[in-house]
Amino acid sequence: MPDDVPLEEPARGMSRAGRHAWEKLWGWELLLLVTVVVPVVFALLGDLPAREKAIVACCLLAILPLYAFMGRPAIAREDRRTGLVYLALVTVLYTVGVLHFSETTFTLFGLCPQWFFVLPARRAVFGVVALSLPPALVALSEEEPVGAFFDVIVILITAVFFSTAFGIWVERITQQSQERAELIEQLEATRAELARLSAERGAQEERERLAGEIHDTLAQGFSSIIMLIQAAQTQADPSRHLALAVQTAKENLAEARALISALTPAPLESSSLVEAMRRIAARTGEELGAHVGFEVRGAARPLPTRVDIALVRALQEGLANVRKHAAAREVRVVLEYGERLVRLEVGDDGAGFDPGATEGFGLRTMQSRVAQAGGTLQVRSAVGEGTTVTVEVPA
Repeated sequence: MPDDVPLEEPARGMSRAGRHAWEKLWGWELLLLVTVVVPVVFALLGDLPAREKAIVACCLLAILPLYAFMGRPAIAREDRRTGLVYLALVTVLYTVGVLHFSETTFTLFGLCPQWFFVLPARRAVFGVVALSLPPALVALSEEEPVGAFFDVIVILITAVFFSTAFGIWVERITQQSQERAELIEQLEATRAELARLSAERGAQEERERLAGEIHDTLAQGFSSIIMLIQAAQTQADPSRHLALAVQTAKENLAEARALISALTPAPLESSSLVEAMRRIAARTGEELGAHVGFEVRGAARPLPTRVDIALVRALQEGLANVRKHAAAREVRVVLEYGERLVRLEVGDDGAGFDPGATEGFGLRTMQSRVAQAGGTLQVRSAVGEGTTVTVEVPA
């Protein structure tokens, strides 16, 4: 029985021939070719009359084009009606060949699988029996009844029992293989869906990250410029505030260009992390007119870019919150290099707030950015007692 055919649906998947091992026909086609050609060669080389040779050769060789133009298309299309017509014609040709040349029985090995291509195994058994009857009748017509009876037994056992048992067994294996193939296809579809969801999640995280970048750079810069211009409008000599506004606008422009190019913070483009933080702290002190102290503890060393970015953005957000809400007189910034962690602390003596009741976009963005770098964010504050933001990131 060919292992191309599943239980009760003999030709299922033939239109997808080649996708799975059990859907390939070429092995069985080669068997059919060999079992047809070999008896023809023996008949032509034997002592049969020329007329008998012609009948045997024509009947057996006619099976091959009949399979190519009728049988195989019917199997591929799962056309059972056409397949049954094909099998009937093949059986007639084979019977004529057997009646004229008994060695044609060898063709059984190629023809029996054809029934299993078209019909389920339990129904194909009747076709195998039909193919076995002509050689059995020929054997019984022999003059030696004992030898003839033995030949009939051999034919029936070989053609019927072996073909049926093997066919049903392979059919079950084929069904299990198809079930596994369907499971694999489902797993592949699930993996593709997971990849799609992962891509969507990555895109969402990238949008959130860009939103955080814009908030930490352009939005804060514009906020500083507005505050400086408003302060300049109330001063008799606005030059100092206007100069700071121009400087902030230039840095904001640099930040925008950095976002467009490499999304690397402009303060880090030409300086180290310590220098960038010191400059940011100093500029914030000038803007606020307050003392902003900056202290480095431990031996400074190069850090991964994502860590540098997370720390710079955390400092910018922390100082932006001081500028907007704290009304602080003194701000302290501490950058501490530990053996495994880098710790940033931004504290002020300003108005403070209730962390449980307030959660702005800036704090959420800061926390998300720090988490992406594998770090943690802690905010300690109380109304009237100032605020301390602590960031710890693996070094």
